[in-house]
Amino acid sequence: MDVRIGVTYTGKELEVELPDDSDRDALSKAVEAAVAGEAPVLWLTDRKGKTVGVPSEKIAYVELGRSASDRRVGFGA
Repeated sequence: MDVRIGVTYTGKELEVELPDDSDRDALSKAVEAAVAGEAPVLWLTDRKGKTVGVPSEKIAYVELGRSASDRRVGFGA
């Protein structure tokens, strides 16, 4: 699953590729808790095991999407 996080006061986004078996509902709840101020940092662990932390007060938006391997490329008949 791909996660794109917009950070306040910057034009760049953070993109994190989570394992394919990540629980989308659990991730949504973690994001909601961070934005609500219940958690000071949103922690995510990517496919390679690297942990990324984003201060909750700096989160502008979060986009949850499919992993790159789920996207189809090519031409249909």
